[in-house]
Amino acid sequence: MRFECSRTNLVDAINTVQKAVSSRSTMPILDGILLEVADNIKLTGYDLETGIEYKLDAEIYMTGSTVINSRLFGNIVRRLPEEAVLLEMKENNIITIESGSSTFQLRGLPAEDYPKIPIVEEAKNMNVPQNILRDMILQTSFAASIDESRPILNGINILSEQGNLTLVAIDGFRLAVRKEELQGEIPDSQFIVPAKTLNEVARVLEEEGDVVISISHNHILFDMGRVLVVSRLIQGEFMDYNSILPRNHETSMTINTSHLQDAFERASLVIRTEDRRFSVTLQTNSDELLSISAKTDIGASQEELNIAMSGKLFDIDFNPKYFIEALKVIPDEEILITFNGSLGPCVIHPVEGDSFSYLVLPLRR
Repeated sequence: MRFECSRTNLVDAINTVQKAVSSRSTMPILDGILLEVADNIKLTGYDLETGIEYKLDAEIYMTGSTVINSRLFGNIVRRLPEEAVLLEMKENNIITIESGSSTFQLRGLPAEDYPKIPIVEEAKNMNVPQNILRDMILQTSFAASIDESRPILNGINILSEQGNLTLVAIDGFRLAVRKEELQGEIPDSQFIVPAKTLNEVARVLEEEGDVVISISHNHILFDMGRVLVVSRLIQGEFMDYNSILPRNHETSMTINTSHLQDAFERASLVIRTEDRRFSVTLQTNSDELLSISAKTDIGASQEELNIAMSGKLFDIDFNPKYFIEALKVIPDEEILITFNGSLGPCVIHPVEGDSFSYLVLPLRR
């Protein structure tokens, strides 16, 4: 095996596949990146749950394959002195890396011992614009649970029905729903993908072109051309988000999105990050002004924002993190927020349409 490539391109490839390299495996082979040189150059990371393949542009002189320790390989390549990198495998899986006057030698592992990434067969396929899928992931994945005792909620529920694509994430305290109508035919389907996997997919999605998504019973494949991501699906029945979203409300208000986000962030300055006892209070005394306040043992904050409100006045406490994370990903200048009393769920909607819904539960006093 012998090839020459750009250091910048090789760093991009390593950074991408490293996201799927195991960090806690008892199998040393999974600490490595599979490097295969044939008609093209392919780097692979796989932790037995998620696999990422990256096709690298290079000048190929000799074919071959090996497994290189991911951390060491990445650290060396990032610090090479020149843009051109020559990589060669010699006898006994000794890999030589040369750039400028620098030379490194690493001992690789046999490529045949590396586990095979699952092949997604008998799959349903759908094409989704990369920029749309990236935005949909970023606008929902923050609401997925990190509690491993509820594995289904560690994933994002993806539904395709009648030309509409919907992503749903729930963690027990909040709900994020993002909908998009797609052009062309997409098969009706429903599946749960680990949020961790989708966040890695979002990092490599580009502004132009489509991603081809292939779904089988147990696995899903995202094909972006240069990069492939394969993941195991989460098996089980996801919560019915339609039954969670309230059909009626006591109060509704329209407010500027960025102004509300900024107010929540300012109020959070007097709340210690690690202290969950404290909250931000939303209160109305009229249908034109919203008061946002916080009071803790280290300080207090209070300000007012203009709103257009209808319904009952309210005085409700919220975890500011849940509001801020939702507001950050909303592109709309204004939003509609509905309330259901001091203990009922609050829901953030677009002023028109139903492209997103963010439900946040209030805190008890």
